[in-house]
Amino acid sequence: MAAWALEERHHAELELCPPEARDGVRNLLHYLALRHHDLRPLQRDLGRLGLSSLGRMEAHVMASLDAVARALAALDGEGLAAALPDPRFDLGDARLAEQARRVLGEAPPDRATRIMVTLPSTAADDHDRILEELLEAGMDLVRINSAHDDPRVWERMLARLDAARAATGRSCRVSIDLAGPKLRTGPLEPGHAVRRLQPRRDVLGQVLEPARVRLVASTPVPTGGEDVLPVDRRLLRRIRVDDVIELVDARGRRRRLVVTGRSLEGDPICSIDRTAYLVPGAVLSLRRGRRQVAEGEIGPLPARAGVISLRPGDRLDLVAGTAPGHDRQPAFGGLPERHATVSCSVTGLFAAIRPGHRVLFDDGLIGTVVRSAQADRIGLEVVHCAGGAARLRAEKGINLPDTVLEHPALGVDDREYLRFAAQRADLVSASFIQRPADVDALSEALRELECAHVPIALKIETATGFAQLPELLLAGSKHPGGIAVMVARGDLAVEVGFDRLAEVQEEILWLCEAAHVPVIWATQVLDGLARDGQPSRAEVTDAAMGGRAECVMLNKGPYIADAVRFLAHVLVRMDAHQYKKSSLLRALSVSRSTGEGGSPAPLPGV
Repeated sequence: MAAWALEERHHAELELCPPEARDGVRNLLHYLALRHHDLRPLQRDLGRLGLSSLGRMEAHVMASLDAVARALAALDGEGLAAALPDPRFDLGDARLAEQARRVLGEAPPDRATRIMVTLPSTAADDHDRILEELLEAGMDLVRINSAHDDPRVWERMLARLDAARAATGRSCRVSIDLAGPKLRTGPLEPGHAVRRLQPRRDVLGQVLEPARVRLVASTPVPTGGEDVLPVDRRLLRRIRVDDVIELVDARGRRRRLVVTGRSLEGDPICSIDRTAYLVPGAVLSLRRGRRQVAEGEIGPLPARAGVISLRPGDRLDLVAGTAPGHDRQPAFGGLPERHATVSCSVTGLFAAIRPGHRVLFDDGLIGTVVRSAQADRIGLEVVHCAGGAARLRAEKGINLPDTVLEHPALGVDDREYLRFAAQRADLVSASFIQRPADVDALSEALRELECAHVPIALKIETATGFAQLPELLLAGSKHPGGIAVMVARGDLAVEVGFDRLAEVQEEILWLCEAAHVPVIWATQVLDGLARDGQPSRAEVTDAAMGGRAECVMLNKGPYIADAVRFLAHVLVRMDAHQYKKSSLLRALSVSRSTGEGGSPAPLPGV
């Protein structure tokens, strides 16, 4: 046998090893001898006989082989001939593959896992032909998020997709997401109207580049960009290059703007080498040499977005409705103190939440606990802020891991958008699925639209949805169009705890495989690569893990085409090594260096 032969070939090296290390070296040599061959056909045959497929033999190679040999010996002669492959061992994989084809479309010939990409709003115009590039890179499905844009924009996206499919000859299915109830913070009162000018400095604080600002005439409408400062028109007419504008900023600091030139429009351009905070009404003194030649004021500035500053121990009130929230306002001038307040339009949470329940904001960066609960106001105590302090803004997510909301997954907007999705999508994804009634409602709504044949994807993003997954799968099995499950790992991690996410997503994969239901692996896959052009090591491992699902979803970013190409390459390679929980034992190139006495194989052959 090759394993014993390889051990004999390295007998001298074995003798040089400490006694306690020899068993490990022997086992490694046996493993290398075995992995010099492609064992996948043998694995399939053993599995169909109900025997071990050798997928977990690494630590005990000979024991695993002996066990299989004894089992085969027990079936020797007539017994072995009678032990025909049991078709039931193939049936589950075949049904899962067929369900994946039905719901997600055909997989590419070189990989079993499809790639889905969330389309940005710019895809409606696609001047850069990004859709063609994505298709050529390996995209198999596009995702349109109904939380953004509207049906007119989505229709333009789909028209561009049709053109890209025709140009590349590649097929691509369409998934449309229904947003579900939006558990998000409401608007905030606007902040101060202020413009900060800040020079760029090195690590020693030396100015590398001064801050620059363009002076324009004040108008009744607040002026736009950060590089623009509105001033009195009468002052503007007097300004010349090399003049100096003196002022006192919002902190009482004296500052000087030096006029260095003019823009193409003729507006004065000033530079400043010290940080300044400028507010409307600040007096500007125009000086030429030693004399003052004019005086004016800073005009209207746009208010900054509102923000609530929080630390552990702070009080935050969550109120029903859409009234603008505000930061804590201390008692002043006889007026009482006002607690920091933020609103939420999903009023159902106020009836369900109880003292002691957790309320998490902004992807879990801010953790609070309910101290009091009334019909329209919940008193929260901040117990955690990432980094010790945090700023809460409008439109940030709210998670309620301890609260079961009696709120339907399909809202009014979702039902309206479902009409569009039912006609134009190959797959409808529903957010906030928590109970079988949510699945039944979506299936019934599609039936009423005479589109019961359209498959649905159930987004699992809450602790309640995960706990109810077996019941959700049972309910979904009744839908004529077929179902998939999307593991929405962003919200799910916040709900169940980041320390439990790996365990939970593993259980979802197991349950869905048992139900022959395809899985979509979603949220922040290769996010760094799509956003910055470079993946982290953890992202690469995560992407490889995604190969155990039937589809991996990528979000938008300036380097999204590169991310698709990278992911496709990872999935192709991992397909040869892993199927679900089972290791596939293809021949390993590295085994040749020891097995044949040659030099190590290059890395791409591993």
